[in-house]
Amino acid sequence: QVQLVESGGGLVQTGGSLTLSCAASGRTFSTYGVGWFRQAPGKEREFVAAIRRSTGITYYAEPVKGRFTISRDNTKNTVYLKMNSLKPEDTGVYYCAAVLRYSSTWPRGGYDYWGQGTQVTVSP
Repeated sequence: QVQLVESGGGLVQTGGSLTLSCAASGRTFSTYGVGWFRQAPGKEREFVAAIRRSTGITYYAEPVKGRFTISRDNTKNTVYLKMNSLKPEDTGVYYCAAVLRYSSTWPRGGYDYWGQGTQVTVSP
């Protein structure tokens, strides 16, 4: 079991950058695969990026490829989402999620634990 807390959200202008953090408490975070999701106003939650444990292999949704970078620092039990060249369509609540055992839906599904979310707003 693990508890996740997102932070780093805020208001940024188009073209700006923002870095989100997902801090874990409880079980050692290094044993979990971690994903980032977002939910725009009036939209369904969508996959953004994910990172495997140990290997550090990453996955990205097409809309964020080349702009977002997911990384982790296991010594700090923290996963980051660095967001560059932000667009208004990136606006939404961003959630991090963790999974201990990968399923056939990885990296887009199968997560066991979720954070409370952090708001990201990109103004024109």
